[in-house]
Amino acid sequence: MIPHKSIAIVEFSTSFTLYTVFGLISTFIGNIFFYSSIYCFSIATAITFIRLRIQHKHEAFEVSWRAALLGALLSTGLKIFLTGPAHWRIFGIYMSVMSFFHFSEFIAIAIIQPTQVSTDSFVLNHSPQYIAAAVSSWIEFFIEAYFFPGFKQHLSISYVGLFICVFGEYLRKLAMITAGRNFNHLVQSKKADDQTLVTTGVYAYFRHPSYVGWFYWAIGTQIILLNPFCIVAYTVVSWMFFNSRIYIEEITLLNFFGQNYVDYQKRVGTGIPYIKGYEI
Repeated sequence: MIPHKSIAIVEFSTSFTLYTVFGLISTFIGNIFFYSSIYCFSIATAITFIRLRIQHKHEAFEVSWRAALLGALLSTGLKIFLTGPAHWRIFGIYMSVMSFFHFSEFIAIAIIQPTQVSTDSFVLNHSPQYIAAAVSSWIEFFIEAYFFPGFKQHLSISYVGLFICVFGEYLRKLAMITAGRNFNHLVQSKKADDQTLVTTGVYAYFRHPSYVGWFYWAIGTQIILLNPFCIVAYTVVSWMFFNSRIYIEEITLLNFFGQNYVDYQKRVGTGIPYIKGYEI
């Protein structure tokens, strides 16, 4: 059986390459960006999905089409940034950042937890709240881009958001790789036989570096979009989510590791401002 990691990488890269090639072609075959892109991207989509549907069985196909979709979105985002209208360019950056984040989530889990990787590892269906937050940010962006297009053209500020996203992405993936088999997308209620308390590497600076990375990444996406309302909303909602998540997780970790975790809490903070976690 072909490993899910290999399938995802092949489909992502294949889809990205197809969309990039057809996107370049669309740039030269006509002056109308929108219609030529849709035409060529539709051809790329058909080629990609027909090929992966023929080659893979059901479970692998579920991984394949998600990876292919993310590859297509990354390429499309880059094309919008490079050739789209001035007030749309930052949405292209956002699309690329989002697609890479979800693809890298899957790949990271496939590397450190190959027996537990599944379509859920893409974190595309993280929660209804996550989807609602994303849709809300799109609505704000398109409303503001329509009525105040000049407001969406401050690329220097968007680049700050991009830098924050890169930092958050790097910190989260570094935390996942450092934790290795101790990392899981879900809070575990039962301690695994080989589970250990990780306090080295990035965990020597933050008790929850993966959450810290995701927290700043989420805020960074809204800075990229220049969404003033969602910047505030994402900061507040993300803080509330991670405050609750860390509180619950630390109760579990204290049950797992006892005094060792208490000592660790005294040495290292959570990493997110004003979140203390569960303290005895």
